[in-house]
Amino acid sequence: MKLIIADSNLLIRAGLNAVLSHYSDIEILGEASSDGQLREMVKGFHPDVVLIDFAAQNFSIDVVPAIQKHNKHVRFVAITGEQSGITIVNALRAGIVSYIKKDCDVHEIVDSVRETAAGGRFFCGQILNTIRKESIDVNDLELTEFNCEAVSITERELEIITLIAEGYTNVEIAEKLFLSPHTVNTHRKNILQKLGVNNTAAIVMYAVKTQLVSPNKFLFSPSLS
Repeated sequence: MKLIIADSNLLIRAGLNAVLSHYSDIEILGEASSDGQLREMVKGFHPDVVLIDFAAQNFSIDVVPAIQKHNKHVRFVAITGEQSGITIVNALRAGIVSYIKKDCDVHEIVDSVRETAAGGRFFCGQILNTIRKESIDVNDLELTEFNCEAVSITERELEIITLIAEGYTNVEIAEKLFLSPHTVNTHRKNILQKLGVNNTAAIVMYAVKTQLVSPNKFLFSPSLS
């Protein structure tokens, strides 16, 4: 399998290169230190897999769909530090196939590359734990579509959806909108019912889909209640 390593940190790139180059079935085509460099390398080398820290300096999650638009065969493995469940959701929605953390052991990193190159998906134990805590079904992410025209959302509900997507808790939303936490909770329940979803991650997806918020505005928030 042909691989490109994408990270702005030289030591991280060198470390991953040193580890992965020991495996005969993995051919490392090169290392990219920015979005622009990655795009050029994918265009020139046609890798099977890109191992990327989209949260690193000089990178963004936007590079994933941008590359896949013209190189549909390329599959992406995210390797980042600690991220919230919403960050993971939006990475998967953007085109990330597999997701591991930088403190995973070597075998998990190698397995993620192999499984992804073979057409599968791989999530390390820590990422799976985050996904399960937030009731995210990764198998449904690509299938979730929202028909905005069929949903009647009030102005107040739009305000609350936006604040939820930006990472505010019920209590914080109540303070901002001068409402009681109970009222906000009732609005949240109504929103879930109207959208036909059952978790916060799906509300965020709706907010992005309908352009109430930009993914970059909340993508790297440390937590979301």
